[in-house]
Amino acid sequence: MQIPFTSSPRSSLGVEWELELVDLETRQLARGRAASEILAELGAPYDGGEHPKAKHELLESCIEVITGVCTTVDEAVADLAGTVEEVRAAAERRGLGLMCSGTHPFTDWATQEISPNPRYAKLIEDMQWLARRLQIFGVHVHVGVRSPEKAIPIVNALTAYIPHFLALSGSSPFWMGTDTGLSSARSKVFEGLPTAGLPYQLSGWEDFERFMETLISAQTISTIREVWWDVRPHPQFGTVELRICDGLPTLHEISWAAALSQCLVEMLNGQLDKGYTLPMPKGWTVRENKWRAARYGIEAEIILDETGRTAPLRDALDELVDDLTPIAERLGCTSELCRVKEILEIGPSYARQRAVAAANGGDLTTVVDSLMAEMRNNAPIRAVAAT
Repeated sequence: MQIPFTSSPRSSLGVEWELELVDLETRQLARGRAASEILAELGAPYDGGEHPKAKHELLESCIEVITGVCTTVDEAVADLAGTVEEVRAAAERRGLGLMCSGTHPFTDWATQEISPNPRYAKLIEDMQWLARRLQIFGVHVHVGVRSPEKAIPIVNALTAYIPHFLALSGSSPFWMGTDTGLSSARSKVFEGLPTAGLPYQLSGWEDFERFMETLISAQTISTIREVWWDVRPHPQFGTVELRICDGLPTLHEISWAAALSQCLVEMLNGQLDKGYTLPMPKGWTVRENKWRAARYGIEAEIILDETGRTAPLRDALDELVDDLTPIAERLGCTSELCRVKEILEIGPSYARQRAVAAANGGDLTTVVDSLMAEMRNNAPIRAVAAT
Protein backbone atom coordinates (compact mmCIF):
# COMPACT_ATOMS: atom_id res chain seq x y z
CA MET A 1 0.00 0.00 0.00
CA GLN A 2 1.48 3.34 -1.07
CA ILE A 3 0.47 6.39 0.95
CA PRO A 4 1.16 9.68 -0.87
CA PHE A 5 2.83 12.32 1.27
CA THR A 6 2.17 15.96 0.40
CA SER A 7 5.39 17.84 1.01
CA SER A 8 5.00 20.95 3.18
CA PRO A 9 7.26 23.96 3.66
CA ARG A 10 9.76 23.11 6.36
CA SER A 11 8.53 23.94 9.88
CA SER A 12 5.29 25.51 8.63
CA LEU A 13 2.57 25.52 11.30
CA GLY A 14 -1.06 24.59 11.69
CA VAL A 15 -2.95 24.53 15.00
CA GLU A 16 -6.29 22.96 15.97
CA TRP A 17 -8.03 24.10 19.18
CA GLU A 18 -11.10 22.31 20.57
CA LEU A 19 -13.42 24.76 22.33
CA GLU A 20 -16.09 23.82 24.86
CA LEU A 21 -19.52 25.46 24.64
CA VAL A 22 -20.75 26.19 28.17
CA ASP A 23 -24.25 27.05 29.38
CA LEU A 24 -23.77 30.32 31.25
CA GLU A 25 -26.56 29.53 33.72
CA THR A 26 -25.64 26.00 34.75
CA ARG A 27 -21.91 26.05 33.82
CA GLN A 28 -22.53 22.60 32.31
CA LEU A 29 -21.50 21.80 28.78
CA ALA A 30 -24.23 22.89 26.39
CA ARG A 31 -26.93 20.36 25.61
CA GLY A 32 -28.78 19.85 22.36
CA ARG A 33 -27.32 20.80 19.00
CA ALA A 34 -25.38 23.87 20.06
CA ALA A 35 -22.40 23.39 17.74
CA SER A 36 -24.61 22.66 14.73
CA GLU A 37 -26.64 25.84 15.32
CA ILE A 38 -23.54 28.01 15.70
CA LEU A 39 -21.76 26.53 12.70
CA ALA A 40 -24.89 26.85 10.56
CA GLU A 41 -24.98 30.55 11.44
CA LEU A 42 -21.32 30.81 10.43
CA GLY A 43 -22.01 29.04 7.13
CA ALA A 44 -20.99 25.48 7.98
CA PRO A 45 -24.06 23.24 8.29
CA TYR A 46 -23.66 19.54 7.62
CA ASP A 47 -26.10 19.66 4.72
CA GLY A 48 -24.01 22.11 2.73
CA GLY A 49 -21.65 25.05 2.97
CA GLU A 50 -18.57 25.27 5.09
CA HIS A 51 -16.51 27.53 7.29
CA PRO A 52 -12.83 27.23 6.42
CA LYS A 53 -11.63 27.43 10.00
CA ALA A 54 -14.39 26.16 12.33
CA LYS A 55 -15.89 22.69 12.32
CA HIS A 56 -17.78 20.04 14.24
CA GLU A 57 -16.11 17.62 16.60
CA LEU A 58 -17.51 14.45 18.19
CA LEU A 59 -19.79 16.27 20.64
CA GLU A 60 -22.34 19.00 19.95
CA SER A 61 -20.84 20.94 22.87
CA CYS A 62 -17.52 21.38 21.04
CA ILE A 63 -16.34 23.42 18.07
CA GLU A 64 -12.84 23.00 16.70
CA VAL A 65 -11.13 26.08 15.32
CA ILE A 66 -8.20 25.61 12.97
CA THR A 67 -5.60 27.78 11.31
CA GLY A 68 -4.52 27.88 7.74
CA VAL A 69 -0.92 27.08 6.86
CA CYS A 70 1.17 29.54 8.85
CA THR A 71 4.85 30.44 8.90
CA THR A 72 5.23 31.77 12.44
CA VAL A 73 3.67 31.18 15.83
CA ASP A 74 2.45 34.76 15.94
CA GLU A 75 0.64 34.28 12.63
CA ALA A 76 -1.00 31.06 13.86
CA VAL A 77 -2.20 32.66 17.09
CA ALA A 78 -3.65 35.65 15.23
CA ASP A 79 -5.38 33.28 12.80
CA LEU A 80 -7.03 31.38 15.67
CA ALA A 81 -8.01 34.58 17.46
CA GLY A 82 -10.05 35.81 14.51
CA THR A 83 -12.05 32.59 14.24
CA VAL A 84 -12.59 32.37 18.00
CA GLU A 85 -14.19 35.81 17.99
CA GLU A 86 -16.66 34.69 15.33
CA VAL A 87 -17.56 31.61 17.36
CA ARG A 88 -17.74 33.61 20.60
CA ALA A 89 -20.21 36.13 19.19
CA ALA A 90 -22.50 33.38 17.88
CA ALA A 91 -22.25 31.47 21.17
CA GLU A 92 -23.09 34.50 23.31
CA ARG A 93 -26.25 35.08 21.28
CA ARG A 94 -27.35 31.68 22.57
CA GLY A 95 -26.39 32.22 26.21
CA LEU A 96 -23.21 30.18 25.85
CA GLY A 97 -19.62 30.86 26.83
CA LEU A 98 -16.31 29.44 25.60
CA MET A 99 -13.56 27.70 27.47
CA CYS A 100 -10.95 25.01 26.90
CA SER A 101 -9.71 22.32 29.27
CA GLY A 102 -8.85 18.66 28.85
CA THR A 103 -12.13 17.69 30.51
CA HIS A 104 -15.14 19.61 31.79
CA PRO A 105 -14.93 19.54 35.60
CA PHE A 106 -18.36 18.04 36.25
CA THR A 107 -20.59 17.47 33.19
CA ASP A 108 -21.73 13.86 32.77
CA TRP A 109 -20.74 12.61 29.31
CA ALA A 110 -24.02 10.67 29.07
CA THR A 111 -25.91 13.98 28.75
CA GLN A 112 -24.07 14.96 25.59
CA GLU A 113 -25.36 14.69 22.03
CA ILE A 114 -23.15 13.29 19.27
CA SER A 115 -22.60 15.45 16.19
CA PRO A 116 -24.64 14.38 13.13
CA ASN A 117 -21.70 13.11 11.10
CA PRO A 118 -21.73 9.53 9.75
CA ARG A 119 -18.05 9.25 10.68
CA TYR A 120 -18.87 9.83 14.35
CA ALA A 121 -21.89 7.52 14.23
CA LYS A 122 -19.63 4.74 12.97
CA LEU A 123 -17.07 5.47 15.69
CA ILE A 124 -19.74 5.12 18.37
CA GLU A 125 -21.08 1.94 16.80
CA ASP A 126 -17.62 0.38 16.58
CA MET A 127 -16.18 1.51 19.92
CA GLN A 128 -19.36 1.77 22.02
CA TRP A 129 -18.70 3.02 25.57
CA LEU A 130 -15.04 3.75 24.84
CA ALA A 131 -16.04 6.36 22.25
CA ARG A 132 -19.28 7.51 23.86
CA ARG A 133 -17.43 8.82 26.93
CA LEU A 134 -14.91 10.86 24.90
CA GLN A 135 -15.92 14.13 26.53
CA ILE A 136 -12.35 15.36 26.18
CA PHE A 137 -10.72 18.33 24.50
CA GLY A 138 -7.22 18.96 23.20
CA VAL A 139 -4.83 21.00 21.09
CA HIS A 140 -3.10 19.62 18.01
CA VAL A 141 -0.06 21.21 16.36
CA HIS A 142 1.06 20.36 12.82
CA VAL A 143 4.62 21.12 11.75
CA GLY A 144 5.56 20.81 8.09
CA VAL A 145 8.19 18.41 6.79
CA ARG A 146 9.31 18.00 3.21
CA SER A 147 9.50 14.24 2.79
CA PRO A 148 7.99 11.05 4.20
CA GLU A 149 11.51 9.73 4.80
CA LYS A 150 11.89 12.35 7.53
CA ALA A 151 8.45 11.97 9.08
CA ILE A 152 8.85 8.61 10.84
CA PRO A 153 12.30 9.30 12.39
CA ILE A 154 10.98 12.64 13.65
CA VAL A 155 7.86 10.98 15.13
CA ASN A 156 10.04 8.40 16.88
CA ALA A 157 12.36 11.04 18.32
CA LEU A 158 9.48 13.27 19.47
CA THR A 159 8.17 10.52 21.77
CA ALA A 160 10.93 11.49 24.21
CA TYR A 161 9.15 14.83 24.69
CA ILE A 162 5.65 13.49 25.31
CA PRO A 163 5.94 14.01 29.10
CA HIS A 164 7.11 17.59 28.56
CA PHE A 165 4.05 18.54 26.52
CA LEU A 166 1.60 16.55 28.62
CA ALA A 167 2.77 17.87 31.99
CA LEU A 168 2.84 21.48 30.89
CA SER A 169 -0.57 21.30 29.19
CA GLY A 170 -2.28 19.15 31.83
CA SER A 171 -5.75 20.62 32.33
CA SER A 172 -8.01 17.70 33.25
CA PRO A 173 -7.74 17.03 36.98
CA PHE A 174 -11.52 16.59 37.35
CA TRP A 175 -13.83 14.00 35.80
CA MET A 176 -17.61 14.17 36.33
CA GLY A 177 -17.27 16.13 39.58
CA THR A 178 -14.42 14.12 41.09
CA ASP A 179 -10.77 15.05 41.51
CA THR A 180 -8.98 12.19 39.77
CA GLY A 181 -5.61 12.85 41.40
CA LEU A 182 -4.14 13.20 37.90
CA SER A 183 -2.92 16.23 36.03
CA SER A 184 -4.32 14.76 32.79
CA ALA A 185 -7.31 12.45 33.07
CA ARG A 186 -7.99 13.20 29.39
CA SER A 187 -4.91 11.32 28.27
CA LYS A 188 -6.02 8.18 30.11
CA VAL A 189 -9.59 8.38 28.79
CA PHE A 190 -8.34 8.75 25.23
CA GLU A 191 -5.99 5.78 25.56
CA GLY A 192 -9.09 3.59 25.82
CA LEU A 193 -9.42 3.65 22.03
CA PRO A 194 -7.36 0.86 20.44
CA THR A 195 -5.70 3.15 17.87
CA ALA A 196 -5.02 6.06 20.24
CA GLY A 197 -2.17 6.75 22.62
CA LEU A 198 1.53 6.23 22.05
CA PRO A 199 2.73 5.65 18.48
CA TYR A 200 4.36 2.40 17.47
CA GLN A 201 8.06 2.75 16.79
CA LEU A 202 8.49 2.08 13.08
CA SER A 203 11.63 1.76 10.99
CA GLY A 204 10.58 4.13 8.21
CA TRP A 205 7.88 5.19 5.76
CA GLU A 206 7.59 1.77 4.11
CA ASP A 207 7.08 0.22 7.54
CA PHE A 208 4.34 2.78 8.22
CA GLU A 209 2.67 1.96 4.90
CA ARG A 210 2.75 -1.78 5.67
CA PHE A 211 1.29 -1.21 9.12
CA MET A 212 -1.55 0.92 7.77
CA GLU A 213 -2.25 -1.67 5.07
CA THR A 214 -2.50 -4.37 7.74
CA LEU A 215 -4.92 -2.32 9.83
CA ILE A 216 -7.11 -1.51 6.84
CA SER A 217 -7.05 -5.08 5.47
CA ALA A 218 -7.97 -6.42 8.91
CA GLN A 219 -10.82 -3.85 9.09
CA THR A 220 -9.38 -2.36 12.27
CA ILE A 221 -9.61 1.03 10.55
CA SER A 222 -11.16 2.20 7.29
CA THR A 223 -8.80 5.16 6.82
CA ILE A 224 -5.50 6.26 8.33
CA ARG A 225 -7.35 9.22 9.83
CA GLU A 226 -8.58 6.75 12.46
CA VAL A 227 -5.08 6.31 13.90
CA TRP A 228 -5.03 8.87 16.72
CA TRP A 229 -1.50 8.55 18.07
CA ASP A 230 -0.04 11.15 20.44
CA VAL A 231 2.42 11.98 17.65
CA ARG A 232 1.70 10.89 14.09
CA PRO A 233 2.61 11.65 10.49
CA HIS A 234 -0.18 13.35 8.56
CA PRO A 235 0.39 12.45 4.90
CA GLN A 236 -2.38 14.66 3.49
CA PHE A 237 -1.00 17.81 5.13
CA GLY A 238 2.66 16.81 4.86
CA THR A 239 3.21 17.31 8.58
CA VAL A 240 4.16 15.71 11.82
CA GLU A 241 1.17 16.21 14.10
CA LEU A 242 1.62 16.52 17.87
CA ARG A 243 -1.67 15.52 19.50
CA ILE A 244 -0.35 15.16 23.04
CA CYS A 245 -1.59 18.32 24.67
CA ASP A 246 -4.65 18.63 26.88
CA GLY A 247 -6.91 21.54 26.02
CA LEU A 248 -5.16 24.83 26.71
CA PRO A 249 -7.33 27.59 28.20
CA THR A 250 -5.71 30.60 26.52
CA LEU A 251 -4.09 31.69 23.27
CA HIS A 252 -1.20 32.76 25.47
CA GLU A 253 -0.64 29.07 26.25
CA ILE A 254 -1.37 27.92 22.71
CA SER A 255 1.65 29.97 21.72
CA TRP A 256 4.13 28.01 23.85
CA ALA A 257 2.75 24.69 22.52
CA ALA A 258 3.15 25.88 18.93
CA ALA A 259 6.61 27.30 19.57
CA LEU A 260 7.89 24.21 21.36
CA SER A 261 6.51 21.97 18.60
CA GLN A 262 7.96 24.07 15.80
CA CYS A 263 11.38 24.36 17.44
CA LEU A 264 11.68 20.64 18.20
CA VAL A 265 10.73 19.57 14.67
CA GLU A 266 13.10 22.16 13.21
CA MET A 267 15.91 20.87 15.44
CA LEU A 268 15.29 17.26 14.40
CA ASN A 269 14.99 18.27 10.74
CA GLY A 270 18.38 19.94 10.98
CA GLN A 271 19.96 16.88 12.56
CA LEU A 272 18.67 14.69 9.75
CA ASP A 273 20.07 17.12 7.19
CA LYS A 274 23.50 16.74 8.82
CA GLY A 275 23.30 12.97 8.44
CA TYR A 276 22.61 12.16 12.08
CA THR A 277 20.49 9.21 13.13
CA LEU A 278 17.74 10.49 15.40
CA PRO A 279 17.37 8.83 18.82
CA MET A 280 14.54 6.36 19.35
CA PRO A 281 13.68 6.09 23.05
CA LYS A 282 12.78 2.69 24.48
CA GLY A 283 9.04 2.09 24.33
CA TRP A 284 8.76 1.14 27.98
CA THR A 285 10.54 4.36 29.01
CA VAL A 286 8.19 6.45 26.88
CA ARG A 287 5.15 4.70 28.37
CA GLU A 288 6.34 5.15 31.95
CA ASN A 289 7.29 8.79 31.43
CA LYS A 290 3.90 9.54 29.90
CA TRP A 291 2.20 8.00 32.91
CA ARG A 292 4.36 10.02 35.32
CA ALA A 293 3.47 13.24 33.50
CA ALA A 294 -0.25 12.37 33.47
CA ARG A 295 -0.13 11.62 37.19
CA TYR A 296 2.23 14.22 38.63
CA GLY A 297 2.40 16.94 35.97
CA ILE A 298 5.42 19.18 36.16
CA GLU A 299 6.38 17.67 39.51
CA ALA A 300 7.13 14.32 37.81
CA GLU A 301 10.54 12.69 37.83
CA ILE A 302 11.17 11.29 34.36
CA ILE A 303 13.40 8.37 33.43
CA LEU A 304 16.48 9.39 31.48
CA ASP A 305 18.01 6.08 30.40
CA GLU A 306 17.99 2.30 30.74
CA THR A 307 19.87 2.45 34.03
CA GLY A 308 16.80 4.02 35.64
CA ARG A 309 18.34 7.43 36.27
CA THR A 310 15.68 10.09 36.78
CA ALA A 311 15.52 13.87 36.75
CA PRO A 312 12.88 16.45 37.68
CA LEU A 313 10.69 17.25 34.68
CA ARG A 314 10.76 20.89 35.76
CA ASP A 315 14.52 20.95 35.23
CA ALA A 316 14.23 19.13 31.90
CA LEU A 317 11.73 21.71 30.64
CA ASP A 318 13.89 24.59 31.78
CA GLU A 319 16.96 23.14 30.05
CA LEU A 320 14.99 22.34 26.90
CA VAL A 321 13.91 25.96 26.49
CA ASP A 322 17.53 27.08 26.85
CA ASP A 323 18.69 24.51 24.28
CA LEU A 324 16.01 25.52 21.76
CA THR A 325 16.36 29.30 22.16
CA PRO A 326 18.79 29.72 19.22
CA ILE A 327 16.32 27.88 16.98
CA ALA A 328 13.45 29.98 18.33
CA GLU A 329 15.40 33.11 17.47
CA ARG A 330 15.69 31.97 13.85
CA LEU A 331 11.99 31.08 13.72
CA GLY A 332 10.86 34.30 15.39
CA CYS A 333 9.20 32.67 18.41
CA THR A 334 11.58 33.35 21.28
CA SER A 335 9.04 35.11 23.50
CA GLU A 336 6.45 32.38 22.89
CA LEU A 337 8.95 29.60 23.71
CA CYS A 338 9.90 31.38 26.93
CA ARG A 339 6.28 31.10 28.07
CA VAL A 340 7.16 27.52 29.00
CA LYS A 341 9.17 28.95 31.91
CA GLU A 342 6.31 31.28 32.75
CA ILE A 343 3.89 28.36 33.07
CA LEU A 344 6.41 26.52 35.25
CA GLU A 345 6.24 29.52 37.58
CA ILE A 346 2.51 30.24 37.68
CA GLY A 347 1.36 26.65 37.31
CA PRO A 348 -0.27 24.65 34.49
CA SER A 349 -4.04 24.62 34.23
CA TYR A 350 -4.50 21.51 36.39
CA ALA A 351 -2.81 23.33 39.29
CA ARG A 352 -4.75 26.53 38.66
CA GLN A 353 -8.07 24.65 38.57
CA ARG A 354 -7.33 22.88 41.85
CA ALA A 355 -6.32 26.17 43.47
CA VAL A 356 -9.62 27.78 42.45
CA ALA A 357 -11.62 24.80 43.73
CA ALA A 358 -9.75 24.80 47.06
CA ALA A 359 -10.30 28.54 47.51
CA ASN A 360 -14.05 28.08 46.95
CA GLY A 361 -14.83 25.11 49.14
CA GLY A 362 -14.64 22.62 46.29
CA ASP A 363 -17.30 24.41 44.19
CA LEU A 364 -16.43 23.34 40.64
CA THR A 365 -18.68 25.95 39.04
CA THR A 366 -16.04 28.47 40.12
CA VAL A 367 -13.47 26.44 38.19
CA VAL A 368 -15.61 26.76 35.05
CA ASP A 369 -15.93 30.50 35.67
CA SER A 370 -12.16 30.81 36.01
CA LEU A 371 -11.56 28.88 32.80
CA MET A 372 -13.99 31.08 30.87
CA ALA A 373 -12.35 34.18 32.35
CA GLU A 374 -8.90 32.97 31.36
CA MET A 375 -9.99 32.47 27.76
CA ARG A 376 -11.88 35.77 27.64
CA ASN A 377 -8.93 37.73 29.06
CA ASN A 378 -6.21 35.62 27.43
CA ALA A 379 -4.42 35.46 30.76
CA PRO A 380 -3.74 32.41 32.96
CA ILE A 381 -4.80 33.01 36.56
CA ARG A 382 -1.86 32.29 38.85
CA ALA A 383 -2.18 29.15 40.97
CA VAL A 384 -1.50 29.34 44.71
CA ALA A 385 1.02 26.55 44.16
CA ALA A 386 1.93 24.34 41.24
CA THR A 387 0.88 21.01 42.74
